[in-house]
Amino acid sequence: MLFQKSTYTERRNALRQLVGNGLIVLFGNNDSPMNYPANAYKFRQDSSFLYFFGQHRDGLVGVIDADSGEETLFGNEIDIDDIVWYGEVTSVVQMAEECGVAKTAPMAALSELLNRAKAAGRTIHFLPPYRHETMLTITDLLGIHHSAQRAAASQRLIDAVVKLRLKKSAEEIEEMERAAEIGYEMHTTAMRLCRPGVTEAYIGGVLDGIASSLGAVPSFQSIVSMHGEILHGYPSARPLEAGRLLLCDAGAETREHYCSDHTRTTPISGKFTTKQKEIYDIVVDCHDLALTHAHPGTRWWDVHYGVCCLMTERLKDLGLMKGDVDEAVKAGAHALFLPHGLGHAMGMDVHDMEGLGQVHVGYDAETRPADQFGIASLRFARRLEEGHVITDEPGIYFIPALIDHWRKEGINKDFLCFDKIEEYKDIGGIRIEDDVLITADGCRFLGKRLIPYHTADVEAYIAEHREC
Repeated sequence: MLFQKSTYTERRNALRQLVGNGLIVLFGNNDSPMNYPANAYKFRQDSSFLYFFGQHRDGLVGVIDADSGEETLFGNEIDIDDIVWYGEVTSVVQMAEECGVAKTAPMAALSELLNRAKAAGRTIHFLPPYRHETMLTITDLLGIHHSAQRAAASQRLIDAVVKLRLKKSAEEIEEMERAAEIGYEMHTTAMRLCRPGVTEAYIGGVLDGIASSLGAVPSFQSIVSMHGEILHGYPSARPLEAGRLLLCDAGAETREHYCSDHTRTTPISGKFTTKQKEIYDIVVDCHDLALTHAHPGTRWWDVHYGVCCLMTERLKDLGLMKGDVDEAVKAGAHALFLPHGLGHAMGMDVHDMEGLGQVHVGYDAETRPADQFGIASLRFARRLEEGHVITDEPGIYFIPALIDHWRKEGINKDFLCFDKIEEYKDIGGIRIEDDVLITADGCRFLGKRLIPYHTADVEAYIAEHREC
């Protein structure tokens, strides 16, 4: 366990008070086989179970009685065959003691408890499941078909978990700083390796190895591609080409599952071309604008809108856009270049709590999602509070198929200069991303060392550190 026993007992008490009544059932994860039962993916505990109970073992379920305060950790003890293969492990009783839970019971007893609760007409709260084995378990325990489980999940429990997990404590921030430091090693290594002839796959493999060697794992499948215009461009076996850009979006997840997430775009030849620099510097200024606007009380929606306006103004200066800036952004013309949102919440999940439903995490009663292309992909828009951790990740992308489609259909033709856009079509995509903690009076980067991102700093770093 990462934190002291009192941290977990306080979290569960707060959860119980927010939910108010009924039984709260938090499912841990099980092993997931890759291709046969004994060959499993690396185990990853459910983040909400880990947040409230702190235990990494598979096959556990935590139950909190919100009326009586009684807590039970359900799980089967391992047998001698397991010990032969995996060694001695902590017993369920010991795990319960470590996280301050008074009672334990075997998994068979969970069905009995829930049957009694159903018979008494009590509310049973559970979170939306995302793994199929959990869906099957819920069907067996509660008789709810898997297709109806997300709708049947407890909104009170979702809201309570989001409220507690969204604001990071000092000890959580310290763990995220560790993840950011590993991210620094990953990205500066990518910059040193970035040169003609090296493959995307080689760089991606080295990055994953760095995370593993430092006691972590990648927080998501690393994006390493010369085709930065493909938002999720995973590494291929193609060698890097002189004159192009390499977009690297990667992060680390510590053993306790706190994450980092950064993106850098590096000139493969060591220096930006004139056109690349023109676009890259716009992204830098948008990234830095967000930092000056992000503070408690500000809606991230408004920060996103401000970034879109600055981007549009600067693209007008280059002759790629035209017309009134505010009207262009309201029409969504800028989304040709920025089809995603400015950032997302981050914590124990790299897209924090997205499995609970993005609308519950990134939005609130005041700020609701939109369905316009571009803004519809803004994952976080609510008012910022001290302790929130979000990503600041503006980008500009030249997506040939999207450009051709908009030109053919005349979409936003009053704001877009398609002939000029053609001149920049081969740039690909540029994104810069950092992890930002909202503080009492503003915000700051997570991590003791900042990965270079200003044009001069990137070129200087490559000149000094590139491996020959």
